[in-house]
Amino acid sequence: MKNVFIIGGTTFDHIVYLPVLPGIHPQTIHEAPFQEGTGSTGSGKALNLTKLGVDTILYSVVGDDQYGKEIIRYLQESGVNIFYDIDPKGTERHINIMDADGKRISIFITQSSETINYSINKIEEQLGLSDIVVLNIISYCRNLIPLINKSNKPVWTDLHDYDGKNQYHTDFINAAQYIHLSSDNLSDYFSVMKQFINVGKELVICTHGKDGATLLTKTGERIDQPAILSYPMSDANGAGDSFFAGFLYGWINQQSNQRCMQMGAVCAGLCISSKMLAFEFLTPTYLEDEMQRHGF
Repeated sequence: MKNVFIIGGTTFDHIVYLPVLPGIHPQTIHEAPFQEGTGSTGSGKALNLTKLGVDTILYSVVGDDQYGKEIIRYLQESGVNIFYDIDPKGTERHINIMDADGKRISIFITQSSETINYSINKIEEQLGLSDIVVLNIISYCRNLIPLINKSNKPVWTDLHDYDGKNQYHTDFINAAQYIHLSSDNLSDYFSVMKQFINVGKELVICTHGKDGATLLTKTGERIDQPAILSYPMSDANGAGDSFFAGFLYGWINQQSNQRCMQMGAVCAGLCISSKMLAFEFLTPTYLEDEMQRHGF
């Protein structure tokens, strides 16, 4: 089993659930269910991969505050192997407003520093021990890209709602050979996928929410994987990271691209049926049982 090093992406999130997203008019909403807890893309990927038995370590940044302490406590109690540095600005926090279909407005109420006092020696040591690097698009991760490039390890990145031209993403795109992204802000997602392949990427996956996901490889293989719509919608937070982890789990275990896409779809479906970033009962056996139940 390969060792995966995930770099960046822990926040403390305040999540509000509404039947529909609020419109443009001033209004008072008198009642809304909510919850608080650990969020962000590094947490989601690490929780899923850990549950799937992948040897995973997460490096991230938190504040020396109650929110940072809660993030570390939760991840460690969930079995995630994590080391971290302290951000003098405090822990990054988000407010996520969710509707009944899983659509989201995400508000960054605090943000991480772009540069911190990194544990460079420990990061460099872990890069040497790892087989796969997952580089998340957090500002403080950008400064680690030269170190990651020096390690010469395969790099996966998740561009999330990239619009095809935002220069913020360029360094992360250049550093990675394997790219995930969402089609949320792309009118012609497949052209963007082909552009990535044309500049030498090994593999690109674009997720489309309820419309599934598309894979394209450097050999020209295209797979369109439908979403599994039979799972009840509880909370869509973390679904993309669950898909990423399910796919990577299959990839590590040398499954076909088709089966990796199916594993991603099942993990994403399980995630939306839960209020957690990763489905509580996810294990390799549970995933295999769900695969069989869906005819995969």
